[in-house]
Amino acid sequence: MGYLFLFISVLAGASKGFCGKKVSGFVETYKDTMLCNFLRMFFCIAIGLGMIAFEGDLSLLAINRDMLLTTLLSGVSTAAFVILWIISVKDGSYVVLDVFLMLGVIFTTVLCKIFFNEAIRLNQYLGFVLLVAATLVMCWYNISSRGKMTLKSLLLLVGCGVANGLTDFSQKMFVYNQINSTNAVFNFYTYVFAAVTLGIAFVCFKDNTGEDSGKHNVSFIKNIIGYIIVMAICLFANSFFKVLAAGYLDSAKLYPLTQGSALILSVLMAGIFFKEKITLKCIVGMIMAFVALLIINVL
Repeated sequence: MGYLFLFISVLAGASKGFCGKKVSGFVETYKDTMLCNFLRMFFCIAIGLGMIAFEGDLSLLAINRDMLLTTLLSGVSTAAFVILWIISVKDGSYVVLDVFLMLGVIFTTVLCKIFFNEAIRLNQYLGFVLLVAATLVMCWYNISSRGKMTLKSLLLLVGCGVANGLTDFSQKMFVYNQINSTNAVFNFYTYVFAAVTLGIAFVCFKDNTGEDSGKHNVSFIKNIIGYIIVMAICLFANSFFKVLAAGYLDSAKLYPLTQGSALILSVLMAGIFFKEKITLKCIVGMIMAFVALLIINVL
């Protein structure tokens, strides 16, 4: 059952990525992206509230200390990842982002071993190494073509990996603590805190469009609102089903499988839907990633 939940989560994540690629064509500034993601979190909050109402127990919204701390970590780290990812993309560091997200997976797995005593077998360590190698192979051409990485770029990428890892870790915290609540409530408060964080970031970032910001925002929202609604549904499904999968699978299986599968799907999606060239290095990298996932989950 855990693998089924994970499959749905990864598929939702890939669909979210497809819509994100479409939205990127309308984005001009940091504030555009902040606004886009704030709206996405707002719709996720609405979805979460609707699910809680459907469950028929609004008293679950009463938040205790454990739920507050867990969802605060989840929401702030989710927003931090979005913000750091945006700046990394603008900085040109996105070509190696997958490498650091894969390292973030290892960070999460180690945290789960320390705090929840989850076992990590030797074959899983070997699979981690092969996954990182596969990601490096897939990114190598871009890495070599862009020259030396700056300290700023490196710190942004490390921050992305850590933030993504903390988001995953918070999901495991919820599963292990069983905070007398539901998955829908966990996701609802996650997106409340994420929206607040992104709202603060939106106010803090300067607008460099040189035009009336109000008119620009209205026009921007009209162009992207359809994609944003679909992205919100996919984002909520991605998180919701990954939390369900976390109840069945150890972190040493769950998060490498999630990131590895997402890596393969994103390359295939880029080639099929956006006509991006799939190089020999990408093909070799996908084969290596597939073998790594087999080593982690089968051996």
